[in-house]
Amino acid sequence: MNDTPLFGAWLASRKLVAAAGLFCALSGVLIFWLYGLPGEAIVYLLCLCCIGTSFWAVLSFVRFWRKHKILRKMEEAIFVTAEDLPETTTLIEEDYQHLIQRLVRENRQRQAAADSMLEDLTSYYTLWVHQIKTPIAAMDLLLQAGPDRATEMEIELQKIAQYVDMVLQYLRLDSTAKDLVLQRCQLDAVVRQTVRKYAKLFILKKIQLVFQETKWEVLSDEKWLCFLLEQLLSNALKYTPEGGKISIFLEGETNLVIADTGIGIAPEDLPRVFEKGFTGNNGRMDKKATGIGLYLCRRVTNLLGHTISIVSEPGVGTQVRLGLGRPQFDIE
Repeated sequence: MNDTPLFGAWLASRKLVAAAGLFCALSGVLIFWLYGLPGEAIVYLLCLCCIGTSFWAVLSFVRFWRKHKILRKMEEAIFVTAEDLPETTTLIEEDYQHLIQRLVRENRQRQAAADSMLEDLTSYYTLWVHQIKTPIAAMDLLLQAGPDRATEMEIELQKIAQYVDMVLQYLRLDSTAKDLVLQRCQLDAVVRQTVRKYAKLFILKKIQLVFQETKWEVLSDEKWLCFLLEQLLSNALKYTPEGGKISIFLEGETNLVIADTGIGIAPEDLPRVFEKGFTGNNGRMDKKATGIGLYLCRRVTNLLGHTISIVSEPGVGTQVRLGLGRPQFDIE
């Protein structure tokens, strides 16, 4: 419509009405002529038709021009609000406006979701950058201290690798359902793989590990189950003081328990530990905490159809229970 003359566009939109008016006028003339009425009556009829048509055409064109100006102004403003649309005169125009209003609502919802996602990512990356700077600084100090601190350097390097893996999994969560592979996994093998990853940290902090074999096959995605156990074991090691103990065992038939003798979680914090960004009292003491780890654990367990729960007592320790029974999924 940008390249079409305004009058031509108006005429094209009213051509059916104009054709109908012309047909009525010609029909009237024909009837007058067939009945042998005087020529003055025919001329009078044509004049009335012309005057009425001209009056209608002027009003219709002005209304068309006003709507056109409003819509062009909205287009130039980029941001369209359904409330500013011109007044409707026909049912079809009203239908089009309903359609536009629905599209505007959906666009707002999508924009709000995109803005929220961008805000979440920006917030998380800000926390992540501050978090990863700590092991990098620690490695720099260890390098200056000399080559006899190799074990501690490996642990700091492992932390960096873990933080990088965490941010990658955070980005993959929303699209993981496409490549989720559920299969029978040897739970003991997955636990041992996770424990080996943190073996040096166990030794450095002199933390005792008590692992009771489960001899159980679970239906899960092995890659995501490993990530889940790594997060939980990392938390247990972080908050368990030197000389403490971490136990991994099967409770009942389907619950894998990771128990530690760490500092525990305050009762008022327990209901919120799975919220994104929540760090609680422990996070205020540990300035590097981001409140993302347990949030990811809840997301992953939901993704795999498993369950997760935590009981804890300050100064005594924390127990995390993973319900690894037959996965339950919501069918949409």
